[in-house]
Amino acid sequence: METIPFAVPYIGAEEEEAVLRVLRSGWLTTGPETQAFEQEFAASLGVLPQQVLAVNSATAGLHLALEACGVRKGDLVFVPSYTFAASAEVVRYLQADIVFVDCAPGSFLMDIDKLEESIDRLSAGKRAYGWRGGAGPCATPKVILPVHYAGLCCDMQSINALAKRYRLRVVEDAAHAFPAYTVQGTPAGTQGDLGVFSFYATKPITTGEGGMIVCGTPAYAERIAIMRSHGIDRTVWNRYTDTKASWYYQVIDAGYKYNIPDILSALGRVQLSRAPALAERRKKIAALYDAAFETDEHFIIPPTAPGDARHLYPLRLCEPLDRDSFITDLKERGIGVSVHFIPLHTMPYYKKLYSLEDDDFPESYRNFRQEISLPIWPAMTDAQINRVISCIQELAARHCSLHR
Repeated sequence: METIPFAVPYIGAEEEEAVLRVLRSGWLTTGPETQAFEQEFAASLGVLPQQVLAVNSATAGLHLALEACGVRKGDLVFVPSYTFAASAEVVRYLQADIVFVDCAPGSFLMDIDKLEESIDRLSAGKRAYGWRGGAGPCATPKVILPVHYAGLCCDMQSINALAKRYRLRVVEDAAHAFPAYTVQGTPAGTQGDLGVFSFYATKPITTGEGGMIVCGTPAYAERIAIMRSHGIDRTVWNRYTDTKASWYYQVIDAGYKYNIPDILSALGRVQLSRAPALAERRKKIAALYDAAFETDEHFIIPPTAPGDARHLYPLRLCEPLDRDSFITDLKERGIGVSVHFIPLHTMPYYKKLYSLEDDDFPESYRNFRQEISLPIWPAMTDAQINRVISCIQELAARHCSLHR
């Protein structure tokens, strides 16, 4: 029986040659390949090259973005509960506190009404929906951190309007959102004060590990350029290639080690050139899944919109299907699936820190109990896609028959 993995990166001879080119060059760390990757990524988004900075992970990018916004102890950052650990943990790196926000009904995205309610109450010194502690009554709302999910963009127009009204910053978690567009047709990751992309192994384009930050102002870019490399005022590439005082540098602040090596950037440049074709193939796979499941009462297909990148395919199972046993049976048939996500408010660390309960965010918890993410990697064959579909349909019929 053939095993169909959940995710397989699309890596070919061009990627291999790009990495070998760097290995042969004698320069392995951050340098000319990274500069070129930043410039090419900026061009793909239609922003200026100086607005874009590469880092070694999206987590590092989110940390640097919040730090550049001035987030510190006593500040509050609004984060969806339905997201990966990185979206929230970076807030704690800076000793600030998280206000979780539920999903909108029937959606995987942040509920704008709940977000507005929380901001309004906390700005007035009151308790927020689903939030029972942390920084105390003097806590200050500072940043909204919306997460684009599975290639589908949040309502950035409404989020930015709230941010403007309450004088908040917006940091877009666009880890799932390249190349994705908002309903207004603007690129994801370019609508907030800062946007952060991921190039992890399962992402739309990959460098294995890596990320990119898009900065809305020169001040953010200048701060992040320094802080991503130890708080030093000159890059390694500049210090070792500038013939004038190349050895001299100054530490401006206590920074971090978040730069990306040229080996990964070279890989990313090739992946970037493939991005339109890879995105188109994911859309075709998603369309086949949609056609198979949209009229089946056992399933709820994922919401979509023009510009959606279809990075993941989060299928929701309806009663009486049990998600956990369904995943077990799929794995026994060689079908790799995943779950996106386990809500953060259910995690032991946050439950204890903020005295939370599973049902505090009911839409997030309901999504979690229903959702499975299907394989949607670009090199999947039609035969593999059809096998995934037939296995799921067969299992749904069998599970339902057991409950009659």
